[in-house]
Amino acid sequence: MLYNIWGFVRQSAVRIHLAAAKTIYKISGGKLPKSLYCKRANPEKIPTDVRIISENDYSTTIAKVDENGNIKSDDFVIVSTTDFHFDVDHDINTKAVKNFVQHLKDIKPDLVVLTGDNILSKYQQIDAIQFAQMMEEIGIYWTAVFGNHETREDRGFYKWLLFKSFCDYEHCLCKFGPDDMFGYGNFTVNILGEGGKLLKTLFHFDSGRDILDRDKEKYGLPADFNGYDFLKKEQIDFYKNETAKLKKQYGSADSFMYMHIPLCEYSHAFKDDGNGRFVPTGECEILYGEQYESVGCSSFNSGMFDTILETGSTQAVFAGHDHVNDWAAIYKGVHLVYSLPGGYAVYNMGDKTGKPESEWVEGVTITTLHNDGSIELAPRYNRIYL
Repeated sequence: MLYNIWGFVRQSAVRIHLAAAKTIYKISGGKLPKSLYCKRANPEKIPTDVRIISENDYSTTIAKVDENGNIKSDDFVIVSTTDFHFDVDHDINTKAVKNFVQHLKDIKPDLVVLTGDNILSKYQQIDAIQFAQMMEEIGIYWTAVFGNHETREDRGFYKWLLFKSFCDYEHCLCKFGPDDMFGYGNFTVNILGEGGKLLKTLFHFDSGRDILDRDKEKYGLPADFNGYDFLKKEQIDFYKNETAKLKKQYGSADSFMYMHIPLCEYSHAFKDDGNGRFVPTGECEILYGEQYESVGCSSFNSGMFDTILETGSTQAVFAGHDHVNDWAAIYKGVHLVYSLPGGYAVYNMGDKTGKPESEWVEGVTITTLHNDGSIELAPRYNRIYL
């Protein structure tokens, strides 16, 4: 109750602030204020035939429908991106959002998924709401998960408020998820295909930040065991239970999984050749892309990938976190995919390799779902707009 009251007060103040800022923006001919980088991206309405079919506390079911409300058999296109790292440099923010919006205008996807580390500034609530308002202007349904930089807590008011600043908007399909789970934003989106069959379920997980002391004790890890966080047992159990329910309801449970910190199994695709370059290990089929930095996974493997193999449900896992890795690979029959980074802050290919911007990997990842259950993956780089 206290969260709701204080959250309403803060969000109302932010919306008033943004309304005033947009008035100034209009009067100044788009020159001021620079903090309105989402407005400076010139968002426009993109027609969509995706509709919400049903929803509950931690799941939403959607489908593409015709003018009579019948579910269509058309391809379903998902655009994913990650690591905008929106912060105090409004010029960099504007560049990132302009490219992102242009991709959406060109691709006209059915759904957008953000895999974490997006809103980082000390004005998080303002930036979260202006981003959500921009997505409302565009009119495409979207989801997001938390990264390791957006908050400093497992659960708490400011993390709750940031997520609620997304959830309050009609085209955001984010759900807080079950109360007994780690973090916020553990939820599913079910996509239906022709005849109402389940085309794909998209599992979303809060992959945390750094390993917490309480989890070291819980999982029997040494006190000095440090590193990036991992998916918890209750999240793995949620995945197993939901998969079983989907199989019972639809007869199948084909799924994708979205998180920020990559699973440990991503490290099976490339290895350091000893000269600072990463080369394929031979353990995976590399579909496209390269690796330019070590996989930033947890030092502890909590077993999600083994559970994926056990259920035989998940076709692909999407992660962010590592800004200059842009590859997709197949490991033990499962697609492991890096969503291309949307932002330029913190570090990029120029910092890591000295390569010119015409070779940088910022952009979006396009996933096309066909009605027969097959998928296509393709990177689409910002450099095409140079």
